[in-house]
Amino acid sequence: MATPTAHRHLFGSICLFLCGILAPGALGALEATLNAPGTPKEVVERLEAGSLSLSASARGLDTPQEILAAARSDYRGLISILYDSGYYGPVISIRVDGLEAANINPLETPSRISRVDITVEPGRLFRFGKAEIGPLAPDTDLPDGFRTGEPAPSGILQSASKATISSWRDAGHAKAKISRQKIVARHSDAVLDAQIGVDPGPLLTFGEATLTGQSSVRPEAIHRIAGFPTGEQFSPARARKSASRLRRTGAFTSVSLSEAENPNPDKSLDYEIAVVDAKPRRLQFGAEIASTQGLEVSFKWIHRNLFGGAERLTFDSRVRNIGGTSDIDGRLVLRLDRPAFFGADNDLFYLLDIELRDEDHYRLFRSQIGIGWRRVISDDLYFETGVAANYNVSDDVFGSDREFYFFSLPSRLRWDKRDSATNATNGFYLNVDAIPFAGFKSTESGFYSLIDGRGYWGLGASNRVVLAGRLQVGTVFGARIQNISPDLLFYSGGSGTVRGQPYQSLGIPIGAGVAGGRSFLGLSAEIRTQITDTFSLVGFFDYGAVGTEQFVDENSPFHSGAGLGVRYDVGGIGALRLDVAYPVDGATSDGWQLYFGIGQAF
Repeated sequence: MATPTAHRHLFGSICLFLCGILAPGALGALEATLNAPGTPKEVVERLEAGSLSLSASARGLDTPQEILAAARSDYRGLISILYDSGYYGPVISIRVDGLEAANINPLETPSRISRVDITVEPGRLFRFGKAEIGPLAPDTDLPDGFRTGEPAPSGILQSASKATISSWRDAGHAKAKISRQKIVARHSDAVLDAQIGVDPGPLLTFGEATLTGQSSVRPEAIHRIAGFPTGEQFSPARARKSASRLRRTGAFTSVSLSEAENPNPDKSLDYEIAVVDAKPRRLQFGAEIASTQGLEVSFKWIHRNLFGGAERLTFDSRVRNIGGTSDIDGRLVLRLDRPAFFGADNDLFYLLDIELRDEDHYRLFRSQIGIGWRRVISDDLYFETGVAANYNVSDDVFGSDREFYFFSLPSRLRWDKRDSATNATNGFYLNVDAIPFAGFKSTESGFYSLIDGRGYWGLGASNRVVLAGRLQVGTVFGARIQNISPDLLFYSGGSGTVRGQPYQSLGIPIGAGVAGGRSFLGLSAEIRTQITDTFSLVGFFDYGAVGTEQFVDENSPFHSGAGLGVRYDVGGIGALRLDVAYPVDGATSDGWQLYFGIGQAF
């Protein structure tokens, strides 16, 4: 008869057997080590990061076949890292449970692997003896380390070759190539001799661009928008610019320009243009809520190819003050953009803008119809101007049903060098609006301008802390304050200027009411700290001043606010934003202000 002890032993054996079947890695985690005596710390870190054996458990590689495959792959991977670090005479041993991995027959894989031990002897650091490449195009910028006496990592050789070919292509030699290479490692002296020959090939011009595939955009429109520089000297930048022109229309999800393998007898180089159409229509929704302004809902409908020439029709509407302290108001904008109307980088647009504003200090009906021209200077810089007829009617501190008739030349310069439009960590943004306006009937003439500049500085390698700053400077001159339409005057307070202060709470006292000022100065600073991959905390301080004259001075009224915010990153649409702010300077009895929206505050 079996004893209780025998039953316990039998039960334990069954459990171990089942664990071995159901969870092969559960009997003991793989132990993997790397030993590289005499190797610099930064090289060891690269070896550890590049080893498949060391990361096998984390990657879920737990079967003997997978572990052995990782170990055998490490020979090539670790040698590549050492070569790239300048060590060309390494000795690498990878032992799997005491056996050299390279000597284990893959068809006779052990039934169980518990240890992988990697030993690396890097040898001596090689330095360049000869470091020659040529001929070189004018202004070729070779890597600093590609010279006699410097460490000779393999990456420097690749960088030098790439820089040389790139310079020749920039100089018009599209088919430049490496013609010969003589790379000799002198192990006795730990010296690497590199002699690389280059064949620049002939100086070429752009040939013809042929459209391939099908598109709902007319072929002649694609060619007009691309502005392919047929007959001009070859330049990769010019080819990229043609592709960029097509992409910025928004009519295509993919644009590629491919150069022919061989030039033509007349030393021209043909290209093929391939595009993939985007869906012609797009819908966008947005919402933002503030404790005093209530809910603002926006809707945008875009047609990206209205007449077959990549024309863009935008219908943009928004409804504001839903549940706020003011009556509900809103805005409707229709805009039609016709790309490449005056040349590849010059677009024509038509605009209809109608708005009803019900603010605390005025009520305004505003209408504008106009035509304009946009000049795209680069992918991140554009300028546009136009002429518009304007008719406004306002009820404000200066009276009721005041009418404004004027022609304007609305102009804008926008320069966007941010690394991300929705969550910038580095770079800057500059927007300059300038609107000369000529009044008739009782409306006076003048000039409106608003400058909005923003800067972003990421700290550390991963930019987990970002310092963000914003400066706004506005002015109106040439007209008296009582004869300027309220939408061309400045107020401060609210999410776009000073958080913690009620919306448009700061202006110019006029009798028992408040009017907007002729000048404005706004300053904002934020410290954004990433806590996790999705959550960030933000501390901020805002300042705003409004003046009666053309520029804010020491006598201008001002206010400020500060607070804390939380950001939750939801991927493609940006961060969900929640800010809680309190007034610092300036009279207000509203206390805490709450703001919720999508995207950063600026």
